[in-house]
Order: sequence, then structure tokens, then C-alpha cells
Amino acid sequence: MSRQEVSLFWFRRDLRLEDNAGLYFALESKYPVIPLFIFDEDILDSLPKNDARVGFIHECLSNININLNTFGSSLLIKKGKTQEIWKQLIEEYTIKAVFYNKDYEPYAISRDLAVAEFLASKNIASFPYKDQVIFEELEITKADGLPYTVYTPYKNKWLEKYTLNKPVKEYNCEVLLSNFYKSDYIFPTLEQIGFEENTIKVKPHNLTQISNYQETRDFPAMDTTSYLSPHLRFGTVSIRKLVNWAANKNQVFLSELIWREFFMQILFYFPKVVSHNFKSAYDGIQWRNNEDDFKRWCTGTTGYPMVDAGMRQLNETGYMHNRVRMVVASFLCKHLLINWQWGEAYFAEKLLDYELSANVGNWQWAAGTGCDAAPYFRVFNPEIQLKKFDEKGIYIRKWIPEFDLGYGEPMVEHAFARDRAIATYKAGILK
Repeated sequence: MSRQEVSLFWFRRDLRLEDNAGLYFALESKYPVIPLFIFDEDILDSLPKNDARVGFIHECLSNININLNTFGSSLLIKKGKTQEIWKQLIEEYTIKAVFYNKDYEPYAISRDLAVAEFLASKNIASFPYKDQVIFEELEITKADGLPYTVYTPYKNKWLEKYTLNKPVKEYNCEVLLSNFYKSDYIFPTLEQIGFEENTIKVKPHNLTQISNYQETRDFPAMDTTSYLSPHLRFGTVSIRKLVNWAANKNQVFLSELIWREFFMQILFYFPKVVSHNFKSAYDGIQWRNNEDDFKRWCTGTTGYPMVDAGMRQLNETGYMHNRVRMVVASFLCKHLLINWQWGEAYFAEKLLDYELSANVGNWQWAAGTGCDAAPYFRVFNPEIQLKKFDEKGIYIRKWIPEFDLGYGEPMVEHAFARDRAIATYKAGILK
């Protein structure tokens, strides 16, 4: 008896059933669609067993599975090496086509290329779609076809192109959901995947929080951020819906979304930024890289309240306010002269919204080594930042309960650290 011919839709960074480009075209195909998610051991093996982000992915997949059940379908969950999983799948099913949304990180690009080549060797068509960005790498370039490395002209070109096409088309997947393959796959528990619950959780996003974004975004005590970033990272929200909303409601917030795409295309064109300075002239900087200093930074015991409050917020919740991220990053690189890669790796471990392109881009911006970065002689004064953005000390008292009981002295004096940083950078920049 011949098996039913099917298409597969491979969920990755697009954990939603609505306005999902690749899913829409899969459901439009002539074959019933098996929805698939692979817990990739090449990624999972480097993570702690209570990684809160894995817990969030599992929760999102569970919600998708519950929705699929109402259409007589279910989510197929696999765990293992991606290539091995696909070898198993073609043995289990008569697959006619595979649909997925593109990913632009170096590992994902090589993984997807290998999978596409394997499928092609078995005469199975694969169809990648643009979904996590409005404009991908080849769509926003300079007149000579080269990529932008400065944000403002990139943003201007982005806005020009968006204005010609707005609003961006959204995909009405809801009318096609009956085209899923009928199934009742067993949905695994988090423990069966090899992980366990973490008390740190991703918060629901809230766009009403950012109605006055431009006036309130720099004040961490006001807590008026949207908490969208983890949802964008894992695709529980559609970037098309979000940009169409922001273009009408808040241009400053829209600019932040454009920064996200700017850093993505920087990573695509210049993958070396993951482990090397974008500006190679900065390769000669002699970092101190003192491990005891780094530990004090990690644990929020530097004696600078704004820095310490930010690091404690990160360690306890997986979040850190954006203004505070700039302060703590500048402090690590400039005051302590610790290589930005140390801070980038720590954020990668802790941040719920960790995204390689933005994390690397923002850390190199703070260190002065990246494209369109803050100049090396710009050294944030954490005490002035505290007076400007948390004058009443509400934010710092929330995260430093001992603040009024005789808080410790700063581990390094600001003027000394500033002069040392500028001299070290100046001496290390290669001519």
C-alpha cells in the first residue's frame, strides 16, 4: 500500500500559525502539510539543562500543537542532529516538498544549505521564504550593490523602499489551516527533550506599553518597554504586522526595528564580526581581561549602582533595560578594559532575547570596534547616567536592596578609568 504524499513545514524562528510566509505557501501546496520542529542537538548540547529559552520554545510549540489539534492535526517533534533527522524523515514519509523560512546566521545558513542539498539528492524540492525581516540582504544596498555599514543611510534607504510598498503584505494562513496532515503525534514533555523548567520566564509582549516610547524609553524605572524582543527572536509575532503598526503609530520604535535588520545584514555580509572586530584597526588594543574584575561585573558588585542594578536584573530575570545595556557594556569595555567578546558571551548565556546579530552588533558598538560604533573616546560616566535616567533611584533600589545600608565603593575611579581607556585605545589602534 503506497504512503500518502506530503509536504513538510519546518518551524524554526517562526513559532506562530498566523502571518507566517513559509507556512502560508506550504498550506497552499497540493499536498497535506506535516508541521515539524527539530530540537537541534548541535545547539542544545551547549546550553544548560534549565535554559529558560528552551522552556519558552517548548511552551510556544505546545500552544501551536493545541491549535493544530482543533484541525485534527498535531506537531511532529524530533530531537537529534538535523541531517540525521532528515534522513529518518524521508524513510518515514513520502515527502514531495519542504517549506521553511530563511535564517541569516552563519550556522543556520550552512545547516540549511546542507539540508537543501540532501533533499535535492532525493528529488525533494525545498522552498525557503523571507519571513523574519522586511528586507533581506540583497534588497537594501548602496547604488553600487555593496552593503551599507553606516546605519543612517541604511535606514533612509529602508524607509524609502518601505514607503513604496506599505503596508507590507501579510499572509492569511488562517483560511488554510484545514490543509494540515491529519495526525495525533505525541507531544513530548520538556524533561523528555532533556531539559527542565526555569523560574525565569518570557513575559507577554504589550504594544500599549510603548505609546510614548520616544519620551520614556531611557528611564528603566518606568518599565514602559514592550517586552517584544524575545517574541521577535523566536517569531511568536510577525515582523510584518509589527512594522505596519509601528509605521503608523511610532517612528522612533520603527527605527529600533530597522536597527535589528541593519545588524542582521551586517552579520550576513561580514560573518567575521562574530569573533573579530569589524574594524580591524582595533585589533591591537591590549585588553586587561582581569578575571576577578569580570566576575564583579557579572555579579553586579562593581560599586556603580547603575551597572550593578542592570547586571542583577539580567541574572534574575533574563532581561535588561536597553539604556542600562549601553551603560554596563561601556563599563566593561572602557572602565575595565575587558574584551567585548567576554561580555557578548555572558549576554548570550543570560539574555532571553539573545540574537547573535544584535548582540554582537551592540557590543561592538559599545566597544568602539564595530561598524557605525561609538567613538573610542566616548566613555559613559555611570554616575551621570544614573542622575539623568534614574534620578530618584527607583530602579537601582529595586535591584540593589542593600543600597541604602552603606553601598560599596566603586571598584575603579571613573576619571582614572576614562583616561586609561582612551590611552589604551589610542596606543592600540593600528595605523
